[in-house]
Amino acid sequence: TSQPLVVYRETASTEGVVAMAKSPNKHSRFWVQVEPLEQNVVDLMEKGALFEAMGNKRITDTLRDEAGWSAQEAKNVWALEEHRNILVDLTKGIQYLRESKETVSSGFRWAAKNGPLCDEPIRGCKVKLLDAKLHEDPVHRGPAQLMPAMKRAVWGSFLTAKPVLSEPIYKIGVSVPQQFVGDVTGLITRKRGRIVSSEQKGPITNITGYLPVSETFGLSAEMRGATSGHAFWQTQFDHWEKVPESISMEVIAGIRKRRGLPEEIPKANKFIDEV
Repeated sequence: TSQPLVVYRETASTEGVVAMAKSPNKHSRFWVQVEPLEQNVVDLMEKGALFEAMGNKRITDTLRDEAGWSAQEAKNVWALEEHRNILVDLTKGIQYLRESKETVSSGFRWAAKNGPLCDEPIRGCKVKLLDAKLHEDPVHRGPAQLMPAMKRAVWGSFLTAKPVLSEPIYKIGVSVPQQFVGDVTGLITRKRGRIVSSEQKGPITNITGYLPVSETFGLSAEMRGATSGHAFWQTQFDHWEKVPESISMEVIAGIRKRRGLPEEIPKANKFIDEV
C-alpha cells in the first residue's frame, strides 16, 4: 500500500499577548492578539457551514446564532482562512484601514500559511486586530509594508499563546477472528492509538479505534504478521489532536531539520516591536 501523507498543523493552546509589529519602513503598526478558535466554529468550517464565499451577512448570522459570538465580533470578520483560522477586525476609527483591508487580510493569510514552530500551517486560531496606525501616504502603506507587519504581529502573539503541534488522526476499523483480538489491540496501543469499541459478531470481532497517521507507516505488514493475514481493516481521516508533549519537541526538531530551518524555534520577541 502507498505510504500515508502526514501533515502537521501548528495551533494556539491559550490566549496570546497583544503583539505590536511595525512595517519595514516603521511608518505603520498593527496590534494583534491570537487565541484558540472555538471548537464549534472549527466544526462549522469543517462541515462547510461557514466559509468566506457565503458573504458577510451569512457569516455574521452563522457566528452569532450557531457559535454564540457577540454581534461586534461576528459582523467584523475580515477573512476565513483555509486552515480554519479567522481574522476579526476589532479596531475603531482607524484612518486608511478599510481601504487596506485586502492587504491586511493577505498578511494574515501569509502568517497562517507557514507557522513559526516548524513552517507548518497554523490551524484553528482566532486572530484579532485590536489597533493599527497607518501612514497617510498610500506609497508608504502598500503590500510590501503592511503584509510583513501583519505577519510579524500574528507570529509574535502566536508564539506567546503556548503553541503546540497537532497531527491528523485516523479512525481505524479492524475485523478479525476472536483469537487475534489481543494482538490487534496491542498493536494499535503500541502505535499511540486507542480502542473505543470491540464488538463480537459470530466468530469475527469488529474493533474500532483511533490511530495517529504518522504511526501507520508499515502498519500493513505488522497487521498481517500479528494476525497471520486474517485481519481486514480500513482507515479514514477523522480529526486532529495535539501531539503528546513527550514527543512534540522531537517531531518539531525533525521537521525543522528536514526543511533546513535553524535548530532553535524563534522567540516571540523576534517579531514583537517596542513602542
